[in-house]
Amino acid sequence: MLEGITMDSLMDVLPAGFVKDARDLAVSAGFSKGEREALNYDSFSVGLRLKAQGIHAKHPVIMIPGVISTGLESWGTTNASLPYFRKRLWGSWSMMRALVADKEGWKRHIMLDKRTGLDPPGIKLRAAQGFDAADFFITGYWIWSKILENLATIGYDPTNSFTAAYDWRLSYANLEVRDQYFTRLKTHIEMAKNISNKKVVLVSHSMGGQVLFYFMHWVASPSGGNGGDDWVDKYVDSWINISGCMLGALKGLPAVLSGEMKDTAQLNAFAVYGLEKFLNKEERAEIFRAMPGISSMLPIGGDAVWGNATWAPDDAPGQEVSYGQFLNFKNQNTSTGYRNLTVSQSLNYLFNTTEDWYHKAVEGSYSHGVAHTTAEVEANEKDPRKWINPLETRLPLAPNLKIYCFYGIGKPTERSYFYRHSDNPLSSLNITIDTGLTQANIDHGVILGEGDGTVNLLSVGYMCNRGWKYHRYNPAGVKVKTYEMPHEPDRFSPRGGPNTGDHVDILGRQSLNDLVLRVAAGRGEEIEEMVVSRIGEYAGNVKIEEEEQYKVKEDDGNGEERRGRVRDKIEEKAQEVLEVLENIVENKNKNKDELTGSFGFGMRKGLEFYVRLCAIQHDVTRRHKGKSGRRAWLGWNKAFWQDKGKMNYTSCEGMGFDMVLLFMIQYVLD
Repeated sequence: MLEGITMDSLMDVLPAGFVKDARDLAVSAGFSKGEREALNYDSFSVGLRLKAQGIHAKHPVIMIPGVISTGLESWGTTNASLPYFRKRLWGSWSMMRALVADKEGWKRHIMLDKRTGLDPPGIKLRAAQGFDAADFFITGYWIWSKILENLATIGYDPTNSFTAAYDWRLSYANLEVRDQYFTRLKTHIEMAKNISNKKVVLVSHSMGGQVLFYFMHWVASPSGGNGGDDWVDKYVDSWINISGCMLGALKGLPAVLSGEMKDTAQLNAFAVYGLEKFLNKEERAEIFRAMPGISSMLPIGGDAVWGNATWAPDDAPGQEVSYGQFLNFKNQNTSTGYRNLTVSQSLNYLFNTTEDWYHKAVEGSYSHGVAHTTAEVEANEKDPRKWINPLETRLPLAPNLKIYCFYGIGKPTERSYFYRHSDNPLSSLNITIDTGLTQANIDHGVILGEGDGTVNLLSVGYMCNRGWKYHRYNPAGVKVKTYEMPHEPDRFSPRGGPNTGDHVDILGRQSLNDLVLRVAAGRGEEIEEMVVSRIGEYAGNVKIEEEEQYKVKEDDGNGEERRGRVRDKIEEKAQEVLEVLENIVENKNKNKDELTGSFGFGMRKGLEFYVRLCAIQHDVTRRHKGKSGRRAWLGWNKAFWQDKGKMNYTSCEGMGFDMVLLFMIQYVLD
């Protein structure tokens, strides 16, 4: 029982080593005056600067936090739960107290029922609500607070912004079954839009991106929110996807396989310390398996994305051990089953060596494959298990939706592992990370790759830079813009300072806050893409292709020469059209200046722009399928002016110049 226990009384009885560790953690979390000053490097400053530039609140903003960052509080009233009533058993000092004084009681409360995936009998934990749910994890360790501070400076408050906190332990289906989470989110979005008469901007972080992607399928589905295919287009202006683990997080697999989560940036120093200090690996693995939401972040895409035994898309030239070998054993023994495994094989190994209830829970909730055809993708829209997977389902049919992918790069991130047979006869785990192995890019058995310290570059970057450019995954032509942020930590700041690219700390990065505020204020068009990593190269190596009928001719390596040829072709066609139009003018006895005025600028300049419309011809054909030439032209013309100046000559080649010319002539004649 925890009644009467205070931190002072705990400090009196705890071992001196533990007390020292706690004090060290407190300093690193910002409790001292000096550290608080370091952490406040940009409080309100971004918002104040943008406010001075005339930027102010426009769209309602709804934030969807990441995994583990939302506090969980007890609402149970049984004898076992009464001491914890309304105390946070995740995300506060109450968690640490419970781990010290009543570890078994804390475990019973934090784990879900293994059979149902819902509350155990007599236990009732719920996600904290409001801005307090995710602004700080524990005193001094901010998460969303800096974004909230800067939003407030340009006019946001609880009437036009909201944190949609959720119980991250639950499977996505059970979020709706137990908490009606998606119904409530749908209602809140609709209400925000109807009150303000402005579409909503959704801001997700980490696992929140997967939750939101699932929601966009649920809300349209007749078996879910029944909003129809146009619901997202009607209510959502933009989706800001911050550090979104769209293809999972590789480090999630060792967490459920062997309970190993050391230095997991998804948790802060306090949570890591508590879980590792008071729980052994077996206990940690059991807890993580009894949280089906955690398993939503198991890697997606299999060997097509993550590689095979000899190759991976992000392997460096001359790399000795391919990242594709996800679980490595120094001394392979095929007779005992210990051999190097790819990601797909590792998932199979996980399901074959864990309890049946866990296998059923994951397989019944999620899917981790790849759909290679439009027909497969459309069929998957009816299968809720597929809704978390952007490689098996599509973006919403929302041509006016805008997606902004903001993520950090340049921080070493777990990519694969060296394991060994567990020699502990009392352990229920067969294998464990070989922490004795350290060399080159191997740190205590962990092979490091590229990412933000928690989520790999392929996971945060593939869909934004490649996948959502494929027709089957983005048939409505949703615009996706990427902005990468290199990890440039301040050596004197415990959280990395204003230029960190860390998975969690990026929420306090000044440039990230600037971008979020611009989108919220309706100024997202001012943001220019910035991609400085090798994600384009890696994404091109992934074994997923566009369907043949939607392929655009690839650059042959002579890009500038090719663009020059296309420009010449456009000029030639423009001259032809000019002559045709001049004849039309002459024959209809019109004044040439009158026709020029209808373009709004000089004749030749107007023709150049109009011919360049071929760059979006295939998109317009898709959006205006079945319409007559004149109606298609009007839609085409509107689409052009919405995207004026963003076309490129290379897209024009082979896209039907004659049709463009016919449209132009018909437009003038009408």
